[in-house]
Amino acid sequence: MTRNIRYINAAFETVRGTVTVENGRIAALSAPSPAAEGETEDLLCLPGLIDIHTHGGAGADACDKTQESLQTLSRYYASHGVTSWCPTTMTLPYDDLCAVFAAIEECKGSEAGAYIQGVNMEGPYVSKEKCGAQNPAYLRAADAEEVQALHAISPIRLLDLAPEVDGALAMPREIDSSIVCSVAHTNATFAQTEAAFRAGFCHVTHLFNAMSPFTHRAPGAVGAVLANDRVTAELICDGFHLAPETVRLAFKLLGANRCVAVSDSLSCAGCPDGDSYALGGQQVIVKDGKALLSNGTIAGSTTNLFDAFKNLLSFGVPFADALAACTINPARVIGADRDTGSIAVGKHADLIFVDDNLNLRHVMVKGRMLF
Repeated sequence: MTRNIRYINAAFETVRGTVTVENGRIAALSAPSPAAEGETEDLLCLPGLIDIHTHGGAGADACDKTQESLQTLSRYYASHGVTSWCPTTMTLPYDDLCAVFAAIEECKGSEAGAYIQGVNMEGPYVSKEKCGAQNPAYLRAADAEEVQALHAISPIRLLDLAPEVDGALAMPREIDSSIVCSVAHTNATFAQTEAAFRAGFCHVTHLFNAMSPFTHRAPGAVGAVLANDRVTAELICDGFHLAPETVRLAFKLLGANRCVAVSDSLSCAGCPDGDSYALGGQQVIVKDGKALLSNGTIAGSTTNLFDAFKNLLSFGVPFADALAACTINPARVIGADRDTGSIAVGKHADLIFVDDNLNLRHVMVKGRMLF
């Protein structure tokens, strides 16, 4: 029980009261009660952050196929206020993906910190022209049987693919309905992207990045996203992938409920500059905190979601909108909003505590105080 704290309620308003936690869940939210000794620290309690697109950090990669790396990531994320996450795979051969998925499934239920929500499968069904840091050697046509086989090893929450790739438009009706299909790494036209939305795609992977841009004569995939009031869209808010003005414009055009902040972080997140990092079998060079392939292509980010949240605030996004983009919005995208994403009775006690300067002070995952 935590008494007389300030917390963000389910409407993302700041209120004061008592949060009662039992068996890892929020059992009650009530009016302030007499303060107990040791519970007078005036911190603000926020819902734990949820990163649905992250490849790694602290020197570990979700595709390392080891429990050591996954547990390192679990602890790393929790230490930065992320209470659950989607290990995000890269474009790899099928056998390698099978081993990655098996390792992820083995880790679930024993995480040392942030817990796994399910896999985000990025590639291998993406555009060669917009593959970005995805390894072009392993690109292939969309294969529903392959997806279903991997889903049987460990559940997939997000499948990131390009609408123009052979077999992609049929994917939503050929795979398990719990898997969210997301437009990603695409050179699709406006019409092709619209067709994907009609086919059942309902999410967009890192909007603006690795995507056919909006121009006045060819609005591209970006134009189709901005014209559709149903889809949700990720934004990499590290201040490098997108200009602050672009982020503010996205929140204005999409609305706060459709924006999802992600880190898209690599194993080099939280590590010093250097040239000894890798992603999907390709060298990654980090200089001044920016991760690039050897050919200069942006490889991903070196940030974490808590820093992305603070970046959103510095970009001018309102506090409630920025917090929702890191919590309840990603939870809704992957169908986890009944259990997490906001402070409400019945949900997991995934909570973080910050001071007035937004310094992270405590982290609670499913009722367990970790930091």
